[in-house]
Amino acid sequence: MSTRTYFDPLHQSITLNSSIPEEKMVMELIDSSPFQRLRRIKQLGPAYLTFHGAESSRFTHSLGVFHIARRAINHLCELDSRLKEQKFIVYGAALLHDLGHGPLSHTSEEIFKIKHEEWTAKLISSNQEIAMILNRYGKDNAKKISDLIQSRKAPEKSIISLISSQLDCDRLDYLMRDSYTTGARYGQLDIDRIISAMTLAPDGDLAINPKGIMAVEHYLVIRNLMYRSVYNHRLNEVCNWLLEQIIKTARKIGAKKVWADKNMSEWLWNHEKMSLESFLANDDIVTGYHINKWQESNFDKLSSLCKRFINRNLLKALNISSLPLEIRLESLAKARILSEKYCIEPDSSCGLREQIVKSYHPYKYGLRLWDGENLQALEEVSPLVDRLIEPNQSSWLIYPKEIESELKIEIESLKIKI
Repeated sequence: MSTRTYFDPLHQSITLNSSIPEEKMVMELIDSSPFQRLRRIKQLGPAYLTFHGAESSRFTHSLGVFHIARRAINHLCELDSRLKEQKFIVYGAALLHDLGHGPLSHTSEEIFKIKHEEWTAKLISSNQEIAMILNRYGKDNAKKISDLIQSRKAPEKSIISLISSQLDCDRLDYLMRDSYTTGARYGQLDIDRIISAMTLAPDGDLAINPKGIMAVEHYLVIRNLMYRSVYNHRLNEVCNWLLEQIIKTARKIGAKKVWADKNMSEWLWNHEKMSLESFLANDDIVTGYHINKWQESNFDKLSSLCKRFINRNLLKALNISSLPLEIRLESLAKARILSEKYCIEPDSSCGLREQIVKSYHPYKYGLRLWDGENLQALEEVSPLVDRLIEPNQSSWLIYPKEIESELKIEIESLKIKI
């Protein structure tokens, strides 16, 4: 027997025991090459340029998700002992749920046009090292976990909800972890209360005991605040826009004129048919190296975009969310005209970043309360949660600082038209 302990800033000691088969499987998965790659992918992408402490990795987050899932399934097993049979699936899915993230996490989904859930499922089912470990501990475990992550298919509804729902283990960890690393003070979840309030509805799906309603309300409010203050922070939007323009520009220039190694070439120009090997060969280090090299490009637009990002010479951003779409588009047009006036290339300095965020989706695996007699949708009982259903739209106008004063005057004149 051997034990292994990971000391986590949020969860303290995460200890694994090799005498417990499902935990021995987790130890082997952690040591695999595809999982170790997650050490080289930042949890919050380029947010470290806005929040200097945001340096944690998908590796750290994935361990945290496993830890919460282990606590949750052990609690649910006390309510239904049959769930013990699902521990291999729950542990594997929780640990590997982010295996398919590209460089800079969610940012790569925008800039490279990939879906991390699809790549996670591919790696789990097709990567020899991962599939071999999983299937050693149960027939077709790799396929079962792949189906759970990609298609929400599993023999028990409750374990699906632990992995993918409005209150899954992934969200519980990332809200606490992202709050901790960015210095935002919103993510102080009552994780003990939330787990203890988890129960099983008559249909076997996850539900919440009414005693935990305030802890769950608090969690949903925190999610709303984290999107507004961290994930959709104006400088984070600028950084993501810059990265998107860098990759878009490199792709447009073409494979014959832009230097890229074999694996990055697949990411740029053949991502729809990319091999598993090329996918795993890319991470924050590789992508960062290419952006560094492209600073020396003979193409001014690509070079200037890369220099802006590397040297953190960021563009400005103005919140124009309250303006009608027509005025937002006119504002972008004004920014482009002013940029040309100052001899600044508008395509690489002006943009519009728009996001719509719902803090709670009642029809997308929504939460229910079960007190042993009555089963109710959470939003029917909680006026606060009902208010969180309303979508929040953020719209950031990106522009160079040289035009700021004139641009604001132009936008004020546009507002008069409203």
